[in-house]
Amino acid sequence: MPIYAYKCESCGHAKDVLQKVSDEPLSVCPACGAATFRKQLTAAGFQLKGTGWYVTDFRNGSGSASSASTSAAAATGASSAGAATDSAAGSTPCGAACACH
Repeated sequence: MPIYAYKCESCGHAKDVLQKVSDEPLSVCPACGAATFRKQLTAAGFQLKGTGWYVTDFRNGSGSASSASTSAAAATGASSAGAATDSAAGSTPCGAACACH
């Protein structure tokens, strides 16, 4: 269940409320009793952290997340260097049909 932030427009009382998505929004302030208790627009309550994919994503049976990200970085560097030399020659190793061109 999400946590919603509410604030009274009359007295300024603020409160975080754990509610179901299907519940009706609160409208009566618990501090002053006025019908000006409104739901506030807040930022999402999660953060994406880390350097890349989880070990369980795209599992190939061996290796770890650090070796996969290292080899991906090496491949990206190699392909960008190769693309610069290949584009000067007029051809690309992938036929220019990929997202790297």
